[in-house]
Amino acid sequence: MIRVGIVGCGYWGINYVRVFSELAQAPVVRVCDLNEERLRLVHHKYSSVFPTRSLEELLSDPNIDAVVVSTPAVTHYEVVKACLLKNKHVLVEKPLSTQIEEGNELIQLAEERQRVLMVGHTFLYNPGILKIKDCLSRNELGTVYYLHATRTHLGLIRNDVNAIWDLAPHDISIFSFLLNTQPLWVSAVSGCFLKSSVPDVGFITLGYPQNIIGNIHVSWINSNKVREVVVVGSKKRIVFDDLNNLERVRIYEKGASITGDVDTFGEFQLQLRDGDIISPRIETSEPLKNQCIHFLNCLAKGHTPLSDGKNGLNVTRVMSAITRSMENRGSPVDISQ
Repeated sequence: MIRVGIVGCGYWGINYVRVFSELAQAPVVRVCDLNEERLRLVHHKYSSVFPTRSLEELLSDPNIDAVVVSTPAVTHYEVVKACLLKNKHVLVEKPLSTQIEEGNELIQLAEERQRVLMVGHTFLYNPGILKIKDCLSRNELGTVYYLHATRTHLGLIRNDVNAIWDLAPHDISIFSFLLNTQPLWVSAVSGCFLKSSVPDVGFITLGYPQNIIGNIHVSWINSNKVREVVVVGSKKRIVFDDLNNLERVRIYEKGASITGDVDTFGEFQLQLRDGDIISPRIETSEPLKNQCIHFLNCLAKGHTPLSDGKNGLNVTRVMSAITRSMENRGSPVDISQ
């Protein structure tokens, strides 16, 4: 049995309390938050969970084996470091950290203490994304041309990070997972419409090996809520719509490719493929619960998590490059090294 402590009882923290409370092999022992009202709400619903405002008190509990960190992003480094120094395994919400140097330090500390460090890139445990990954692994799309993601809504504005740091890490982790590689360069522009110094909308382009292009649009101020990832290949196009409960994934058996001498104008031919639109059966399961079960399995069996610290650091590295590009009005930033 693995006993769990949860730091941060906001939107995601409360969901972690619920999920682990549903897993018999991992009871939640303590929760920690600075907000007394949140602690009362959690204790009222889960009376066996001990609430505290003191992180030190939670980490000093010898009964706690692992800690879930669901605090504001800018606090992740300090909180995760404190957990690792107390020899606790850690599952931290994305991003791992907001600074590359801090992420490196956390990874090294976890290795030295022989603790599992996992980052909550929840979409890597989403059955719809896993279906797309399966199609790509079997080369069903042919040559992958580009990926496009849209993640927009109106509201849910955070105070600790901007819209790009809040939303884009999801799609960056998805793209790298699907392509099994990291981007070589990034270019990004943003707009600050609600607050003069806080970007609330962003347009990001990423260049991957084999000339694959990734494009991400994120926004806090778009009244049309969208959670969509599209992968376009020479044979097929796949669309993942996280808000469509009936047809979460659609496969369009249509594509285009070039035949003949592509270097000679007029000598090549455009080959079009037309076919069916397929809505494959997708397993019904909660991605957050899948992620938590994966975390527990890694602890029990000594496996490396799919979204381990290095995976989380890769996302932070890309996000840092995006920030530099935005500061320079979209100038490309090389991250191939």
